[in-house]
Amino acid sequence: MSSTTRITVTLPSDQVAELRKLTDNVSGYVAEAVARQIRHQLLGDDLHRYEEEHGHFSDEELADARSKIFGAAGSSNEADAA
Repeated sequence: MSSTTRITVTLPSDQVAELRKLTDNVSGYVAEAVARQIRHQLLGDDLHRYEEEHGHFSDEELADARSKIFGAAGSSNEADAA
């Protein structure tokens, strides 16, 4: 198991109330949310570096990626939203 560090986080009261409705493990819930955000940030950084080196993704590359992520049914809807 990885080591942990206790910290204090201040959140708006309404968020805490909703959070407590969702889980009895607030620390675990927040840890997963932070991990997800870190992964999102790192992926964004990687994509930005790739585009700086190789140029912007083509529409075909983006459509292929959306299809792989969301499946064939979601690819046309997602492409329209982009």
